[in-house]
Amino acid sequence: MSTTRPRYAEEAPFKIHGGCGLAGICDESGAAMSGERIILAMAVQRDRGNGLGGGFAGYGIYPEFPDHFAFHLMYHDEQAREEAEALLNEHCVVDLAEPMPTRPVKGIADAPLLWRYFLKPLPGELERLELSEEDLVVRLVMTINATVDGAFVASSGKNMGVFKGVGFPEEIGHFYRLEEYEGHTWTGHNRFPTNTPGWWGGAHPFALLDWTIVHNGEISSYGINSRYLEQFGYRCTLGTDTEVAAYLFDLMLRRHGLPLELACKALAAPLWSEIDRMPEAERELMRSLRAVYGPAMLNGPFAIILGFNGGMVALNDRIKLRPLVAARSGSVVVVASEEAAIRAVVPEPDAVWMPKAGEPTVARIEGMPWPIHGDLHLSPSEVSCAVLGTEDVCDEAVEVTA
Repeated sequence: MSTTRPRYAEEAPFKIHGGCGLAGICDESGAAMSGERIILAMAVQRDRGNGLGGGFAGYGIYPEFPDHFAFHLMYHDEQAREEAEALLNEHCVVDLAEPMPTRPVKGIADAPLLWRYFLKPLPGELERLELSEEDLVVRLVMTINATVDGAFVASSGKNMGVFKGVGFPEEIGHFYRLEEYEGHTWTGHNRFPTNTPGWWGGAHPFALLDWTIVHNGEISSYGINSRYLEQFGYRCTLGTDTEVAAYLFDLMLRRHGLPLELACKALAAPLWSEIDRMPEAERELMRSLRAVYGPAMLNGPFAIILGFNGGMVALNDRIKLRPLVAARSGSVVVVASEEAAIRAVVPEPDAVWMPKAGEPTVARIEGMPWPIHGDLHLSPSEVSCAVLGTEDVCDEAVEVTA
C-alpha cells in the first residue's frame, strides 16, 4: 500500500473563516435581564473561539449612577493606576472609585488590576477647555490609552460597562459576576484572534462613550481607517482592527450627525455597479457618501454588533462573508453568529431571519431617547442635505434603500 506523506507546513493550509462568535440581546420594552442570559448565548458558541478573548457589554446596569460616566480600566501595575487616576482627577470629580467585583474562575489567569470609576467633569472644566462632556471623555480615553504605559480604558459610557479579558466568554462572564447585573441590552463576543495577539485590552467589545462593538471577521482597511480617524483626534492604540469601527461610529453618528442608515451605508458601501443601477437621486446620494466617507469604508469580511444606550444594531459586510442570524420573540430581539445561540435564550422565537448584506438590523428600546443625532427615519430631504451639504436638494426626496 502506498501512502503520500503530507508536506510539512508551519501553518494549516486553510483558514478558519468561522472563527469568532458574537451575540446581542435587547428587550425593546426596556425590561432588565440578568447577564446570565448573554453568557448562555455565548457558551453555546464556545467552539468559535480558542480561549484568547471573551467579553460582554451591558446597558442599563448602573441605575444608581445614571448621569455619571462609568470608566472601567485595566492596569498592568500600581504605577499605571496612579498615573491614570492623576489624569482623571485633573479633569473630573470622581464620586466612586473601587476595584471591579470579580471571583476566581478556573481558566482565568494573569488578570490585570481592574478598577471602575463613576465620574463627572469638574465644574467649569468644559467651559475652560471649550469642549462638550463627550469630547472631554474622548480626549481622556485617547490620552490614557496612548500615554499611560500599562493602562487601558475598557469602557467610558453612562449607565453601561464592558467586561472583557483573556479566556472563553462564559469564564469571563462568571469571573466578572455578570449574573449580579441587570440590563436591557447585552452583547457578547468569543474571540479567535488571527492577526493580533490575545490580550486583555484587545478582547472585545471595544468601546468609546456609550458605543461598543463586537466583531467577527477581518477589517483589511484598518490602515486607511485609522489614518482617517487620526485627522479627527482619534488614536488607535489597542492593536486590533475592530477598534476603528467603534471610533468611526462615534465620528459619523455623534460628531457628524449622520443618520444611522447612512452611517451603515458608509461602512458597508454598495458596489459601484449597484450604485450605477440606482434611481438618479439615490445614485447621486450614494456617490456623494462614498466620496465623502471613502476612507471610512470597512473592507474585508465582517459581522458587527453596535451597542448603545437605547438598543443595538447588527450589520454585515456588503457581501455577507460572515454569518449573522436574527430573531424576535415578543419584545426581545436577538442576533448571533449561530441560530443555536439564539434558541439557547429564546427557544421558540416568533421569527428567525438572515439579515441581508449591508442591511442593518435595529433593536430600539421603546420610549428611550434616541442617542443618535436626528431620528432613525430622517426625511429623505434631510438625509440628502446631511451628505450632499447643499440646501438645494433638501426640497427633493431621496429614498435610501437597504
